[in-house]
Amino acid sequence: MKKLLSGNEAIARGAFEAGVDIAAAYPGTPSTEILENVATYKEIYAEWSVNEKVAFEVAFGAAVGGKRSLAAMKHVGVNVASDALMTASYTGINAGMVLISADDPGMHSSQNEQDNRYYAKFAQVPMLEPSSSQEAKDFTKLALEISELFDTVVMIRMSTRICHGKGVVQLEDRVPYMKKDYTKEPAKYVMIPGHARKRHVIVKARNAKLKEYVENVPVNIIEKGSSDIGIITSGVSYAYAREALPDASFLKLGMTNPLPINKIKSFVQDHQTVYVVEELEPFMEEQIEAAGLKVFGKDVLPDVGELSPELIRERILGVKTDVPQNGELPGRPPVMCAGCPHRAVFNALRKHRTTVSGDIGCYTLSTLPPLNTMDSCLCMGASIGMAQGFIRSMDKRKADRVVSVLGDSTFIHSGIPSLVNAVYNQAKITVVILDNRITAMTGHQENPGSGKTLLGDDVKPFDFEAVSRAIGAGYVRTVDPIDGMELDRVIGEAIEYQGTAVVIAKRPCVLVEPNQFPGIMKIDKELCTECKLCLRVGCPSISIHDGMVTIDQNLCFGCSLCQQVCPQDAIHRITS
Repeated sequence: MKKLLSGNEAIARGAFEAGVDIAAAYPGTPSTEILENVATYKEIYAEWSVNEKVAFEVAFGAAVGGKRSLAAMKHVGVNVASDALMTASYTGINAGMVLISADDPGMHSSQNEQDNRYYAKFAQVPMLEPSSSQEAKDFTKLALEISELFDTVVMIRMSTRICHGKGVVQLEDRVPYMKKDYTKEPAKYVMIPGHARKRHVIVKARNAKLKEYVENVPVNIIEKGSSDIGIITSGVSYAYAREALPDASFLKLGMTNPLPINKIKSFVQDHQTVYVVEELEPFMEEQIEAAGLKVFGKDVLPDVGELSPELIRERILGVKTDVPQNGELPGRPPVMCAGCPHRAVFNALRKHRTTVSGDIGCYTLSTLPPLNTMDSCLCMGASIGMAQGFIRSMDKRKADRVVSVLGDSTFIHSGIPSLVNAVYNQAKITVVILDNRITAMTGHQENPGSGKTLLGDDVKPFDFEAVSRAIGAGYVRTVDPIDGMELDRVIGEAIEYQGTAVVIAKRPCVLVEPNQFPGIMKIDKELCTECKLCLRVGCPSISIHDGMVTIDQNLCFGCSLCQQVCPQDAIHRITS
């Protein structure tokens, strides 16, 4: 049977067909749908782990224990998991394990566009790169076979276009995996220095065998065409180059670490001019040139952003393609949703003239007009640590008004150790945890605070207030952010507190619970003086139409934030 699947759906299908029993992930675009789809296969235990390092460790433990496993994360998540990955390369596995890295060229939803092929080389583990949904499924199965053949974790590099693009996939039945017995082997799995020195030698021997294997692996394919132009490529770049240069010859690499240098040498010798077409860094190009081969790559193609057929055709053939335009569209910057409880918090922080150390989440959009509130955003969980650095470097007037803001899932992911550090080092900061009971930015995935697991089991919700008190924060309060007066009072008290203060702004995301307010808002035109203060709250349901401020009742959820800032009492709630 054939089915139209996205690359993420195909990865999940490949795991199912290959007999994977355990899968773990932390949600992050463009990888999120992998685990959401894995969870639909009841034969597989699937979980949202609290961060990527834990997800890797869960999958790794399962593999060592004897069951096939998968861990999935976006590219920056591999940074979090890399500590475990580097040593897992030394220990090897028992049953097969695959690590999915979903890279994001063009930064559609990420703070950087790092090229995670270097992680495979750094960790000295094999890497596969699918160029279609069918290959995403097939390579997942192959990765598990290679994992067991060479006793190693195997990485698969996806990218945004492969993750979310759809293609026809041939479905096959699940082949149950016969669980391997676990045998106690401290010299293999306990990486004290004496053991690790011996395992490092094994890693080097494994790499030598992989370099022989990769020369004949069936996913590295030569597609013969003109001898004038040869293209060495992989992943989604192959699809772009194939469309742009249909007459060229291709060496399509499905396995890119290690590279099949002998196969590449033969290909280069058979063609007059050879281009290496790859997105982002010159990962393949540098290794090919180091082998003494003449190729063109980043001297022709860009090393930032995504490639496209038009760009490749223009840079290699000098043929500019006119892309049809549908006319100029108005700018539409991203904004927090109408009714979002986070908006009230940032309006309050602006009122208190705070310096806001921010984090990764929907609330990062508070840095944009008209809120203009967030001062920094580095990585998951960095807000609390950066706030501690801010207060040590600023003058007292500003240092006293430093506030760290992060979401519920982000706090659990990597904010807890930073809060421990703040209390331990007596940092006078205010930490605001935006608890909307869900991991909203990546599509409303469950987390420990939501009270449900990925498989739908009910669990006791994580208690942010109890944990903050247990850590030792001296001022801890939970407040409904829609209660403007109370929110303002609590934030004011927290800022004045001479120690580490924690404010939990708790209200569900409006897209999860859209009917939490008793009615929507409407402007009384007779009372409105067009002062436009309501526009400053940054709600997309409020705009100027025909010169007058208007609330779009199709967008409004009825949070009442606009009503609370209106000095003329011109905004009222309606229930029908």
